[in-house]
Amino acid sequence: MKRGQWLSIVYQKEMSILFDQTVNTLASGCCQFRRLGTVEYMSARALQQNLAGARSSSQAPDTLLLLEHPPTYTLGYNSNSDNVLASKQWIKENNIAVYKVDRGGDVTFHGPGQLIGYPVIQLAKGPREAVLYIRRLEKVLISVLQCWGLRGTRLKKPSGHGFYTGVWVGGEKVAAIGIKVDANQVTQHGFALNVHTDLSYFNKIIACGIKDRNVTSLSRILEREIVMEEVMDRVEWAFQRVFAVEPT
Repeated sequence: MKRGQWLSIVYQKEMSILFDQTVNTLASGCCQFRRLGTVEYMSARALQQNLAGARSSSQAPDTLLLLEHPPTYTLGYNSNSDNVLASKQWIKENNIAVYKVDRGGDVTFHGPGQLIGYPVIQLAKGPREAVLYIRRLEKVLISVLQCWGLRGTRLKKPSGHGFYTGVWVGGEKVAAIGIKVDANQVTQHGFALNVHTDLSYFNKIIACGIKDRNVTSLSRILEREIVMEEVMDRVEWAFQRVFAVEPT
């Protein structure tokens, strides 16, 4: 058996195991789904923080926020500012917001045509729950891509040790993930799926700090326009399936 085939089998087995382990991994068995339209980044950030506080005190249910942002670059707490290639003048002229934020990962772009998912959910307690949570978010996005006949995967790092976080199609990144899990096991931040995003904004950054890989979108792969509402329907369906929750 060739190495590539073996890695594929191992990956499929890993994802199958993760899917089987999703039952009862959240603190509750239900989730609220909210579609917010286009929301300025810091307004969405404040909403997440308020929801996280309420979730920690059992005053709010687990919630998945689905929305889009105006053009915005965000940098995670361990990011390298050199990965922002755009000049301050260009950023100002194009009216792009830039924020350093408290999530993992490096620099990425958010903008119209990109579906943002911010799960504010309480994970079960355990030392590996944060890692398993990321794998489940990847599984959600991989399941969504399968609805269009696309094979989404994780991408192995060139070193051969570990995988990049996120979801890839044909070696190009279609979805990014960056999260925060607080002391109460409540999550913030989340995932960004390129649906019909203007990918030219990614030319001004080294997305996620990965120099040798391109970014793509559903519309670019399928060579046709994809309706955002349809993608949100698929995301909600896949999230319920992977996390074993019912909508409230």
